[in-house]
Amino acid sequence: MIVQNMPDEQNKKGFGRKLPKDIWALGFVSMFMDISSELVHSLLPIFMATTLGVSMVTIGIVEGVAEAAAAITKVFSGVISDYFRKRKFLAVVGYGLAAITKPIFPLATSIGWVFGARLVDRIGKGIRGAPRDALVADIAPPYLRGAAYGLRQSLDSVGAFVGPLLAVAFMIWLANDIKAVLWVAVVPAFLAVILLIVAVREPESTDHAAGLGNHLTLTDAKRLSMRYWLVVALGAVFTLARFSEAFLILRAQDVGLAVGYVPAIMIVMNIVYSIFAYPAGAAADRLSARTLLLMGLGVLVVADIVLALATSSGIAFLGSAFWGLHMALTQGLLSKLVADTAPADLRGTAFGVFNLVSGGALLLASVIAGSLWSVFGASSTFIAGASFAAIAAMGLLLYRPNTRASLQDKG
Repeated sequence: MIVQNMPDEQNKKGFGRKLPKDIWALGFVSMFMDISSELVHSLLPIFMATTLGVSMVTIGIVEGVAEAAAAITKVFSGVISDYFRKRKFLAVVGYGLAAITKPIFPLATSIGWVFGARLVDRIGKGIRGAPRDALVADIAPPYLRGAAYGLRQSLDSVGAFVGPLLAVAFMIWLANDIKAVLWVAVVPAFLAVILLIVAVREPESTDHAAGLGNHLTLTDAKRLSMRYWLVVALGAVFTLARFSEAFLILRAQDVGLAVGYVPAIMIVMNIVYSIFAYPAGAAADRLSARTLLLMGLGVLVVADIVLALATSSGIAFLGSAFWGLHMALTQGLLSKLVADTAPADLRGTAFGVFNLVSGGALLLASVIAGSLWSVFGASSTFIAGASFAAIAAMGLLLYRPNTRASLQDKG
């Protein structure tokens, strides 16, 4: 696989051991912030399309630019966290910035306000993303990294379905008043910041060399191995095949789901994601990365085909469930592979570069998805996604590495 598995003795020793409490705390921080963010995200595409009357292309551009800004920011925050050896501070800044933007969404009266708030919110995500992911690797034992990232993704996904669930409940209670419902997102966002400050301890740096150094030098860049750059390339390919989830929401409305129930599409996706993320992460500590990646691409192809052929809300929910399974199989695994293939003192930079490349791919994928939808209809967007995922899977199947440092199947 991409990285060699840990020795069996170490796997057996670590299997079943409890993860550090700080990993759990980081997971709950992600959960509360995702409750807030996904509550907003589950309603925002409909808010932009109906209340503000913007086009699908514009929605694709807003989503793509916002996520790309997050990815670019992750590079700088990752480098800074490596430079100063302080990851928690940047995580607090990022979560705090995201929290203070939440009241802007219900106050928005134009697409400019929404775009500005979405951009700043995603910049906050970018500031916290790479340092937080590097912090997970700093805290968790190497033989439990897959489980650690899986747990964080699982709790993150719990928040990601609780948020839309609250959106549906409050949309019913408040008679589809989207702006009023968006105010609910403010509370869990600030809870996440408070929990991060009081419950997460940053470990003493034992792997880093003494002294400070700028890790954007050419010499340090050469320390990032070919295995790492292969993981970066894989992340970009997966992102190109999987555009913004805003299009899942729009597809649900397109097949007739009432506006007040549209956030339920994200509930289904994230329930599946949360259920399978931890088992998939734990499996990544012991099984072949190639196998899990191929399974993820295969499930994504199925999800896209189901969504392309959807003629009712029930079929759209089924496609969303497959989408969530794909996310569970791939996202924690890719994070583990980044941590495994990067030097300890360059983890922040490594996660930043990884997310920069993936963010650029997401911008491209979202703009293409929005353009296809506008010109050829909704089905074409998902057919294109399935085609790209299938091509990626075939490439992964046909690739035969010549060195032990590349993709190898276990056994």
